[in-house]
Amino acid sequence: MAILFFDSEFTGLQANARLISLAFIADSGEQFYAEFNDFNHQQVDDWITNNVLVHCKWVKQQPAPFCNCQDSLTQVFGDSDFIAMQLKKWLGQFKQTEIWADCPAWDWVLLCELLGGSLHLPSNMSYMVFDLATLLKVKGLPPEVNRQQFANLPTLTLHNALSDAQILKACYEKLMAQQP
Repeated sequence: MAILFFDSEFTGLQANARLISLAFIADSGEQFYAEFNDFNHQQVDDWITNNVLVHCKWVKQQPAPFCNCQDSLTQVFGDSDFIAMQLKKWLGQFKQTEIWADCPAWDWVLLCELLGGSLHLPSNMSYMVFDLATLLKVKGLPPEVNRQQFANLPTLTLHNALSDAQILKACYEKLMAQQP
């Protein structure tokens, strides 16, 4: 079973939110990072501009869609259909997956929507996602703990999906290593 750590950035906490970027990191080291060119820029507020878009690699440049696989990192830029196709290919390398996210209420719904809905996920994915905030509480820590400090990763950039997935993975590993 592959454990996948997932994060996304999106256009805001609103009913019609759209993905800006998403990332997965497998416990075995494979990584997937994508930025979308078809989100509604009208939904983007100053906070998202200053805290999310500033950390995107390609959104401002708008290059032609691409999928680049180097070593263990797959990088994708394009529209939702293109990214969904590339993500399904990437997910296909795993026989079964367990997906972890941090406070996944928005991330998970948007991911399921991207992949065609929770009833149409790839066969190696469960419709259920596990969540770091609950794991923190179960381990006796406040769910609001600063993840970057807890993971001891002060140099990673917050609100970049790939960095946030790395922080999530490090938090999970630290929590799972703790004695009960």
